[in-house]
Amino acid sequence: MNLSEEELKKKASELSIKEGSFYSIMDGMGLRYITPFALALGASNKQIGFLTSLPSMIGNFSKIFTPRYMEKTSRKKIIVYGTLLQALMWLVLLLIGYFYFSGKISGSAAVLVIIAYTLLILFGAFTSPAWSSWMKDIVTVNSGKYFGRRSKITGFIALLAMLIGGFILDYFNKSQVFIGFVILFVFAFFGRFVSSMIFRKKYEPKLHLEQGYYFSFGQFLRKMPNNFGNFVIFLTMVQLATAIASPFFTVYMLKDLGFGYVSWILVNMIAPLVTLVFLTGWGKFADKYGNLRVMRICGFLTPLIPLFYLFSIWLIPFGHYAVLIYLIAVEAFSGFAWAGFNLSSSNFIYDAVTRERMALCVAYSDILNGIGIFLGATLGGFISGSNFIIFGLTPILFVFLISFVARFLAATIFLPRIKEVRDVEKFDIKGGKKILMDIGIGRIAKQIDMVSKPGNTD
Repeated sequence: MNLSEEELKKKASELSIKEGSFYSIMDGMGLRYITPFALALGASNKQIGFLTSLPSMIGNFSKIFTPRYMEKTSRKKIIVYGTLLQALMWLVLLLIGYFYFSGKISGSAAVLVIIAYTLLILFGAFTSPAWSSWMKDIVTVNSGKYFGRRSKITGFIALLAMLIGGFILDYFNKSQVFIGFVILFVFAFFGRFVSSMIFRKKYEPKLHLEQGYYFSFGQFLRKMPNNFGNFVIFLTMVQLATAIASPFFTVYMLKDLGFGYVSWILVNMIAPLVTLVFLTGWGKFADKYGNLRVMRICGFLTPLIPLFYLFSIWLIPFGHYAVLIYLIAVEAFSGFAWAGFNLSSSNFIYDAVTRERMALCVAYSDILNGIGIFLGATLGGFISGSNFIIFGLTPILFVFLISFVARFLAATIFLPRIKEVRDVEKFDIKGGKKILMDIGIGRIAKQIDMVSKPGNTD
């Protein structure tokens, strides 16, 4: 039976959800545990910073070659081989762990983990522009609704995998923690391997590249003073400011607060759980009132997260459970804010860029984002690995303060320079009340909109 083009696209979009579900196993049992794995192998704070910064920068720079490679090779082939190589790197990480825990290597283990993880991220990152281009051809309407649904399903699976992983590690934590990581990373390998196989079955519309579609990274930079350029600069600044602190929340809990793996995972599972709750609402809101509106709201919420982490020191005298409950509440707020920001910022690209130039724009913007993450995580690593007290704050707490200030400045300076790229309904409290109340942000939206709305952006 021959299916129509639209039927093939619909089937491909459903397969994409299945593929993403198996990817989420890798996410929940692999990517989420790379920092605890590095700490178990003796990584320092500076090395943890490089574990975030180097893979991101090198991986994102690799994307500059993907669009040209797409001219000669199908997007499907690029993604299948890239994801297979990514799956295999989990076995390499386990080999490094085996040599460390068997006493064959010691000081070099953390460096080897950084190298192997960088390759793992690079293989996945190289496929990203091809994936975005492919999905642009498949999801042609209501992208906010579709990606909200997809993220909700895959996020739930990642959350479940992460929770199971936490209990596995805690069970083996006493003397055989490496066995726990073996179980986790084998599942991570399996998840990515299966997702790669699903890509082989997925329909790929023929990619038509018009003459003159290509422009270099240098040309992209020279044209930055435009609306999409302002968006990319804003996103880069947010990535930089976020990376100053984000790699060190885990270090703070496992090393400074002395959390066990179960306590750590209880905190870390809350943000993905809350994200699942709010993704659909944010997607509906963005489809109706625009992705920019969501970015304006969430852009002023995310800076509060590192500040709230900083405030946790006041609860330490009240004991472990007081700090645990407080950080769970902080992560609930984090999940709410990042759900809207991540969904709206990714969908903004789909709205702003033509299908022919999707891969290019994703690649070039991700390169800048990678530079931002590299600078932020490296700065955070050097500061948190230092020995000083400023304003009564230890280095890692001072990192949280810097991240708060940098995130707030990024939103304040760059958000007013961005304009919505598609026709959306004019936002007003009466018209948006139902959607806003569904996701519990009616009053927040009104207040932040008054603060961040520029004079002529809508």
